[in-house]
Amino acid sequence: MNDVIKHKIKHNAHRALVSVKWVIFAILVGGIVGLCGTAFYFCLTFVTVLRGQNPWLLYLLPVGGLIIVGAYHLLRDEKDTGTNLVISAIHSDDELPLRMAPLIFISTLITHLFGGSAGREGAALQIGGSLGASIGKLIKMDDNDKHIMTLCGMSAVFAALFGTPVTAALFSVEVISIGILYYSALVPCILSATISYAITEKFHITPTYFILNQVPEMSLATGIRVIILSVAAAVLSILFCMSMQVIGKTFKKYLKNQYLRILVGGVLLVLLTLAVRCNDYNGAGMNIIEQAIHGTAKPEAFILKLLFTCITIGCGFRGGEIVPSFFIGATFGCTLGGWIGLDPGFGAAMGLVCLFCGVVNCPLASLVLSIELFGASGILLFAIGCSVSYMLSGYYSLYSEQKIIYSKLRPHYVNLYTNQEVKTNDHSEAE
Repeated sequence: MNDVIKHKIKHNAHRALVSVKWVIFAILVGGIVGLCGTAFYFCLTFVTVLRGQNPWLLYLLPVGGLIIVGAYHLLRDEKDTGTNLVISAIHSDDELPLRMAPLIFISTLITHLFGGSAGREGAALQIGGSLGASIGKLIKMDDNDKHIMTLCGMSAVFAALFGTPVTAALFSVEVISIGILYYSALVPCILSATISYAITEKFHITPTYFILNQVPEMSLATGIRVIILSVAAAVLSILFCMSMQVIGKTFKKYLKNQYLRILVGGVLLVLLTLAVRCNDYNGAGMNIIEQAIHGTAKPEAFILKLLFTCITIGCGFRGGEIVPSFFIGATFGCTLGGWIGLDPGFGAAMGLVCLFCGVVNCPLASLVLSIELFGASGILLFAIGCSVSYMLSGYYSLYSEQKIIYSKLRPHYVNLYTNQEVKTNDHSEAE
């Protein structure tokens, strides 16, 4: 009996020590990485304002592309696969190089300064993941603990840039392997995201938040309209992911030289901008997202943003795909929502969340995102939208290193990388 008591005391003492350890390290990562994320936010804001004040900077986009390729070549990091490298490192025991953080920091700023169509979360995940892993390496953690530190870093920078700490934490533990949550990392990630978010508040950074003019009451008709929009968003998410793949592979197939590839892509983006006679599709486009949430969007905006983003990322510019997915989803939802009888602003919000869910395969993070961005009044409708979009978006993703562990349609173990053909024993899944 005494042995049992001793064992329980020893076991619980060990759990307490491990818990304290992760509280300390999570706060450490949240503080260090949160400051870096805050600095990145201010730098992004500065270059975005600068580009708006000086439209002629667009013509230097090809030059900016050459600088980006040159920087990666100089540091011998030409094969850096961005966010996919972070996800791959968590699946394996590969190390994330510390140089990833400054490289993606600078290259994303260059992309935004000269008008490439990209977001900021790709840099957030790479900066945070690289710094988190490096801190773990510095204090001589084992591989499993370094993985958690990587996730903490991702959560911290994501929270700093978007002001959505809960989404940041859930996204980090959900995005790696679909069907499995890294629960062991949940508390550290939430703590890191919270500390990072608190730092942004000290610097008076306003969190991303939109006020919806109208949230429809739950009814059969409203539910049907939401399902129609979420089905369409799922189809669009597949189109977006496939387009990213095809355009990226096409650039690499016909333009094997990285310098030539990004030069041609930069020139093409300049010509496209001149052709559409506006700058709506350059940069992240947060102003256009806000317009869509207020009920105004050009019908062609979503497909043009999709094209601009695929060319930008496909030819070698750096940044992220999530904010462009917000843009695409919001403008698409605003247009389609108005056509099917939803308030256009609410349709934009639903489109944003559903498309995000479809391209990253993270239904829980998407649902929490809807609350942090738009409030909780439409949570049931957003839950329906996220569920449908997740189920029907297939095994596609913006991240080719993301793994689908369990089928979306059946309790069936598949364990395959996204963007691959699904193979089952009975071939009964049509995904």
